[in-house]
Amino acid sequence: MSKLWDDLKENMKEWGSSAVEKAEEMSKVAVAKTEELTRISKIKLDIHQLGKEMDKQTELLGQHVYDQAKDDNIVNFTGNAEFFNYVDKIDELREKILERKADLDSIPDSDEHEESVSEAVEVNIPVDGQDEIEPKEEIITEEVPDDKPVESTD
Repeated sequence: MSKLWDDLKENMKEWGSSAVEKAEEMSKVAVAKTEELTRISKIKLDIHQLGKEMDKQTELLGQHVYDQAKDDNIVNFTGNAEFFNYVDKIDELREKILERKADLDSIPDSDEHEESVSEAVEVNIPVDGQDEIEPKEEIITEEVPDDKPVESTD
């Protein structure tokens, strides 16, 4: 009987040490995945912020063009320094976004990385040879007459 208990204790020690080793391996994998997801999230945030800044600069450029055309009847911006400052800022932001997207693509592949890249923040940037920026979706609101009851879909 004593031999049985000794064998059982020995097996329990082996199983325990094996479980500890597996737990250590799993924690190392979890830490690595967390670091990877943190890097991916930071890059996505940078892309989003750069995209917002590019949208702002594009809006300011459009406002400048509108003001010049409306108020001063100027449609040729050849010597307009303010116009080219906006264009240069937009081009710089576009390059930064492309660099950050390249950084995102350079992170080593893993299952989570593939999913996160597919869910990456999309910023419409025209590539060489493409002149148009895709329009953003517009919110369309419909007026509902007051005399018609609204039906519940529940």
